Amino acid sequence: MGHNHSHGHSHGHGHSHTNNKKALFWSFLLISAFMIVEVVGGVLTNSLALLSDAGHMLSDAAALGLSLFAMKLGEKKATHAKTYGFKRFEIIAAALNGLTLIIISVYIFVEAYHRLADPPEVQSLGMLTISVIGLVVNIIAAWILMRGDKEENLNVRSAFLHVIGDMLGSVGAIIAALLIYFFGWGLADPIASVAVAILIIISGWRVTKDSFHVLMEGTPEQIKLQEVKEEIMKIPEVKDVHDVHVWSITSGVFMLSGHIAVEGEGAHDRVLRAAQKLLHDRFAIDHSTLQVEAEEHGCPCAHGPCN
Repeated sequence: MGHNHSHGHSHGHGHSHTNNKKALFWSFLLISAFMIVEVVGGVLTNSLALLSDAGHMLSDAAALGLSLFAMKLGEKKATHAKTYGFKRFEIIAAALNGLTLIIISVYIFVEAYHRLADPPEVQSLGMLTISVIGLVVNIIAAWILMRGDKEENLNVRSAFLHVIGDMLGSVGAIIAALLIYFFGWGLADPIASVAVAILIIISGWRVTKDSFHVLMEGTPEQIKLQEVKEEIMKIPEVKDVHDVHVWSITSGVFMLSGHIAVEGEGAHDRVLRAAQKLLHDRFAIDHSTLQVEAEEHGCPCAHGPCN
């Protein structure tokens, strides 16, 4: 019987991490600067659509700042108390971002309800000007974040979704401003706010759900547990694979533990090397803890309720 840990960090992962930090930093500066303009403009024009967009931008700035802080904290080395380091904080930050989106959208719904009953006077021209500038700023921020690794990194993806929601908010505010300016339709302002709030709450729910899946140590979506077992079973001398668990510490950092029953004591090292290479090459699992055991001395999990 034996245990082994394999570790590996590719150059590509490090390069991707640097790109993510740069993307978050520049987006944070851009969004924070314009957020002040939009808050002031929303108050001066008395536009809920603009204020909801400004509120979303405020959450963007906080989300991007939190994401950046999380990535910096994730770079700290592991300690005796935190043996995996601080990378998991990136997922906690993403979860907080998602929850923030949901809370903001609920606030917009409540405010829009009051405005639908009593539409206030809105300065449409000022609203239109600020909305157009906001749209341009959000397009630039989204482009910057697209250069980050949003497919693999949940934190960058949550920040990207914040900005996309914000961009849609600017579009909604532009349409509302045009309707008010040309037709005097005051209801367009709260209606645009509700449309944006629906998009925000969908994004927030997705990010929160994905974050909690990682925090609950669920199997990463990219990896099919049954496929992992089947591939290991194809290795010569392997008789059984059981008690297999796959989870992620943070986005793109997968962990695996499992038991492999082999035929004959001499197969231990050969199977261990082959299994580690397979997990790394096929499933991008750099950290695996494998217990290789002779079939006749297998652990109780082989015949019990373990997977």
